[in-house]
Amino acid sequence: MEDLLKIEGKIEFDVVEHVPERVVSEMPIQPGVKNPYGVVHAGAILWFADVTASILLLGSSQPTEGMAGFPLAITLNANFISNQKEGKLRAVATFVKKGKKINIVRTIITGADDRLIADVTTNHVSAK
Repeated sequence: MEDLLKIEGKIEFDVVEHVPERVVSEMPIQPGVKNPYGVVHAGAILWFADVTASILLLGSSQPTEGMAGFPLAITLNANFISNQKEGKLRAVATFVKKGKKINIVRTIITGADDRLIADVTTNHVSAK
């Protein structure tokens, strides 16, 4: 069967600050993260927030495939407030709760002029 539609994308970002209580990342807006309307796809924003939160939870550990203790997201709550077409997005992840079994992280995504793009809260458990 022939594919009727082929969609490709590339999501990348840089961690610009990584301290025990906070991780800050920046993601350039490029064609691979945009939806047909020309703004950043909600899934790309959510992925950006979730991975930034995971980096916070991992601390100084380096992720490896199948690793024990990887912070698996069990709940994602995203409020998408705004969007933009060019430039970059910035994610700031901080702890809401550091627990023995469940950790909660709030990640704020902003765009140009510090405009709020999304407010994402994620709950995580450690993989066994």
